[in-house]
Amino acid sequence: MKQKILMVLCALVGLMMLNGGLDKLFHYMPVPKDIPAVMLAMMKSMMDMGWLLPLVAVAEILGGVLFAIPKFRVIGTLILFPILVGITIIHVGYAPSGLPIVAAIWAIVIWSMFEDKKQYLQLIK
Repeated sequence: MKQKILMVLCALVGLMMLNGGLDKLFHYMPVPKDIPAVMLAMMKSMMDMGWLLPLVAVAEILGGVLFAIPKFRVIGTLILFPILVGITIIHVGYAPSGLPIVAAIWAIVIWSMFEDKKQYLQLIK
């Protein structure tokens, strides 16, 4: 039962990351009205660079898809980990209203890492 719950939660996190990455590429979700000006400026500068936002988007899409598939969850976690660190820093510094969702995502990712700890230990050996 525990594995089925984890599989569903990982699929949901994977879909959230997939949606976030696709939105970075295609801009189909409306921008919230209460977003801080600093975050808008940061996103605009990432868009102006031309290559950074698509790179993050592809990493989110790839990591999200791999995280949702149990066989490739470890690789997906390794791809998503630096993105989640960035998301956490942004929400701690500029938009603390999103911290509960970020904390829930971290809880699921850490739980999946704990369940797959043997595979992570093989990477270190």
